[in-house]
Amino acid sequence: MINVALVDDEALTLELHRSYIERLDGFQVVAECAGARAALARIIEPDGGAEPIDLVLLDMTMPDGTGLDVLRHLRARAADVDVIAITGVRDADVVRQVVALGAAQYLVKPFAFPTFRDRLEQYRDYRARMHASAGEATQAEIDALLSALRPAVAAAPPKGLSPETLELVSGDVRLHGPASATETAERLRMSRVAARRYLEHLVDSGRAERVPRYGKVGRPETEYRWR
Repeated sequence: MINVALVDDEALTLELHRSYIERLDGFQVVAECAGARAALARIIEPDGGAEPIDLVLLDMTMPDGTGLDVLRHLRARAADVDVIAITGVRDADVVRQVVALGAAQYLVKPFAFPTFRDRLEQYRDYRARMHASAGEATQAEIDALLSALRPAVAAAPPKGLSPETLELVSGDVRLHGPASATETAERLRMSRVAARRYLEHLVDSGRAERVPRYGKVGRPETEYRWR
């Protein structure tokens, strides 16, 4: 289980991110901090019996300090904790400094749950690979480890496909796959032809794959599974 600390001065944002974490496997919120000083105290000098923190979801703007201040202090103290910046700040210099200080991700507000989920799942994959590695790594293993934190760039939907519907189909495949175009269409109340177009786009963009479904006489039916 990955222990998460949420750091943000907005109560609604803390509540939202907590609800997002609760929808993910392998993560749990063990601390919520509304300011930079509270975050440093909880991470660096926790009370006796407090859960250790593995990952900090860190805002960049707070009344008593910036996320950069928190990140600099954590690195100066060699705190064994990973950081994902979650902020509305888009300034290139801030992004550069955050990356230079070793943040695993930089996520710009506002965003929907699927984006949040993808970044956290990328981090979980990276952490699992780190813990599984032992001895001398090959170049391929090093490349795979570094690429685990790089978000995949999804292909833009072709003309005639709606980004909103694409997100719905993506979520359906994640939840119910492997699934046929007919089954997806029935759940989302759309035509089978339309569902198949969206599913084929997911395959073309590398986000899903086709798998055969056997068990019936004749040609096997095509199913789609999230990669």
